Amino acid sequence: MPARIYQPARTAMSSGTAKTKYWVLEFAAASEREVDPLMGWTSSSDTQAQVRLRFDSKQAALDYAEENGIEALVFEPKARKPNIRPRGYGENFATDRRGAWTH
Repeated sequence: MPARIYQPARTAMSSGTAKTKYWVLEFAAASEREVDPLMGWTSSSDTQAQVRLRFDSKQAALDYAEENGIEALVFEPKARKPNIRPRGYGENFATDRRGAWTH
């Protein structure tokens, strides 16, 4: 069963980089999900699809996959350009502000 190793992206609701420093090994689904006709819940017989292992480095994740005979694909993260303003957040409330107050 193939797995993928990747570094998670930041959430859409934050501008920080919390929870993006580690690497994740995640198994691909081996079987389709089924809908329970009575309750409408989604279920699957594949328990490995629920497993997500976290590692401090990409090399540690690759070593774990190799030791356990797991075929893994590595997805490199896209570099993020830092958004650093000269005066930062305090500029929004500065008394010497040149532009119009926008909010």
